[in-house]
Amino acid sequence: MVKPFVPELVYIEPGALKYPLGKELKEKFEDMGIEIRETTSHNQVRNLPGENDFQKYRMAKSTLVVGVRKTLKFDTSKPSAEYAIPFATGCMGHCHYCYLQTTMGSKPYIRTYVNVEEVFEAAESYMKERAPEETRFEASCTSDIVGIDHLTHTLKRAIEYFGQSEHGRLRFVTKFAHVDHLLDAKHNGRTRFRFSMNADYVIKYLEPGTSRLDDRIEAAAKVAEAGYPLGFIIAPIYLYEDWKEGYRILFEKLYDKLPEKATKDLTFELIQHRFTKPAKRVIQKNYPMTKLEMDEEKRKYKWGRYGIGKYVYQKDEQKEMQEVLGGYIEQYFPEARLEYFT
Repeated sequence: MVKPFVPELVYIEPGALKYPLGKELKEKFEDMGIEIRETTSHNQVRNLPGENDFQKYRMAKSTLVVGVRKTLKFDTSKPSAEYAIPFATGCMGHCHYCYLQTTMGSKPYIRTYVNVEEVFEAAESYMKERAPEETRFEASCTSDIVGIDHLTHTLKRAIEYFGQSEHGRLRFVTKFAHVDHLLDAKHNGRTRFRFSMNADYVIKYLEPGTSRLDDRIEAAAKVAEAGYPLGFIIAPIYLYEDWKEGYRILFEKLYDKLPEKATKDLTFELIQHRFTKPAKRVIQKNYPMTKLEMDEEKRKYKWGRYGIGKYVYQKDEQKEMQEVLGGYIEQYFPEARLEYFT
């Protein structure tokens, strides 16, 4: 069982101490005996301990920065929600393929934002604009929010906030099983709790520092028992030697462990593995021994919206992937909804 995240080093922006959560976190980390440093801005953390890039990267992944989110203009979020809602940035997991490797570049440390009420106020204005239509907010575009929430309880507050809202819904995805403090949140069915799942091979070799498959499944069963609408993102779908059997075992385990009520309003999102040239360079630098296959010759090049193309699987491989995993969904969870394959 992967232990809940505890930072080795904490930085605090002076402005964060004007907020109750900022003060509370400072006291909490002082009581835990964790070293606390000051930083002028959560975007300007420098001089992390370490002899070289490799050590500094690992230190950054166990550093938590407590800051204030100044930009409250939410990005649009595709394909699962209208907007990304910013509670945190960064992740303590070491998933080799993660797109945060390139988007966060030189700032792989984890940031949590303490001006939660201001974030809710901004969400309120987005909901008003779209009312009476519902507005969905995705809380995990730039972080695994569950991974730090046992320390901050920001996500729990958000679940209860959207539980009371008329036109808002919340969704997020996690690879962590540390969900016990969220089970009694008053969600009123307005938060979809999703777990990122994968074949055991992928979790074991490409997702170090995250909860193991059986722990995630156990957590998903608890979440379903607590009445949350449940979802699974199978991502990245990765073609290794025994992939069909690996993914079949995943679906069989889900089928065996989930309570029946979870299967009535269950969603699946399927995302194939892809990489960009810049991501490949960063991944090979951060994880020089990775087993992740990134051979451009074997892949199909797909142009991206912002001029950076990505390497995806070949057409026939994508078709087989979709048929195989789609078939497992139909076999094990015939009432579930497949939201997309990409």
